[in-house]
Amino acid sequence: MTERVVLAYSGGLDTSVCIGWIAEETGAEVIAVAVDVGQGGEDLDVIRKRALACGAVEAEVADAKDEFADEYCLPAIKANALYMDRYPLVSALSRPTIVKHLVAAAKKHGATTVAHGCTGKGNDQVRFEAGISSLAPDLKCIAPVRDYAMTRDKAIAFCEEKNLPIATTKKSPYSIDQNVFGRAVETGFLEDIWNAPIEDVYEYTENPATQREADEVIISFKEGVPVAIDGKPVTVLQAIQQLNERAGAQGIGRIDMVEDRLVGIKSREVYEAPGAIALITAHQELENVTVERELARYKRQVEQRWGELVYDGLWFSPLKRALDGFINEANQAVSGDIRMTLHGGRAVVTGRKSDQSLYDFNLATYDTGDTFDQSLSKGFIELFGMSSKIAAKRDLA
Repeated sequence: MTERVVLAYSGGLDTSVCIGWIAEETGAEVIAVAVDVGQGGEDLDVIRKRALACGAVEAEVADAKDEFADEYCLPAIKANALYMDRYPLVSALSRPTIVKHLVAAAKKHGATTVAHGCTGKGNDQVRFEAGISSLAPDLKCIAPVRDYAMTRDKAIAFCEEKNLPIATTKKSPYSIDQNVFGRAVETGFLEDIWNAPIEDVYEYTENPATQREADEVIISFKEGVPVAIDGKPVTVLQAIQQLNERAGAQGIGRIDMVEDRLVGIKSREVYEAPGAIALITAHQELENVTVERELARYKRQVEQRWGELVYDGLWFSPLKRALDGFINEANQAVSGDIRMTLHGGRAVVTGRKSDQSLYDFNLATYDTGDTFDQSLSKGFIELFGMSSKIAAKRDLA
């Protein structure tokens, strides 16, 4: 029986060439799998037909936008996940979504191997292969660009030799990955970290310096889940899409950073994630109102570790799964409304309202009606500072 390889297929030059390349290098039949996580671009049926025209024996396409939003973006919102305190894990969240579909296709078609188009320098190779091995340890993984030195020049030559139905002339100066949660841009002139991004780098966001009217929005959450925008019910996907449009129109969510890749190198990345940044900003503020102090302090440590695990490709790991349980528990009281002004590249919180609020006006006020017993503070400070005071007496002696 002929071996079968499931290929993560995007419809572009590299993965289209991979179909024939893998067949020639391994003698295997190739099943192409394309997953829509809100990246836009071509119709899924067009992509499916192209895969077949390029030599795939089967081609599957999956509309996974709601799945991606509900099962991958939502946990990141609940975790306030920002790798290195800035990056909302745009690409890192889409990879396990795709992995799940690749593994399901491999089982369905009796494939022994899964292939992807990643290079040997990036994080995505780890995200794909660590994810696949966690869900299906018996599957092998290959990466033609990495394992068979399939350079772009070779890909174009192969494409022309085989007369594949792929345009090979247009070449973006950037490497771009995008989905509904955001967009990642790298390479080209951005590799010189002194060069500032230019406006043509961006697609999801308008120039924040342009004069325009501010936009006020109210985001409603229930147990950490965004459920309404300005009082109108939304799914998680709709919340992200609507805020992509509204926050993006105000230039919110542009991120230019040098980040620490898993493989040990530093890489300059430009991101735009207007909906993600608006939602995480609102969620963080609602947590400030509804989550008890010690739980909130500890959750911030968990958030950092959760983000590192997801960035590093360990979505399906035991630790990530255990931290999910903690994060979901910590979100039980995170219900209410956050009002934000979207303007000039910033999402600024201006109001908070929650039936689960721990903010007590009578304890917080400095005016008449203050119920805080200030006479207790003197003794509290004496006890709170006692161990430091005793140590100071010794050390200063």
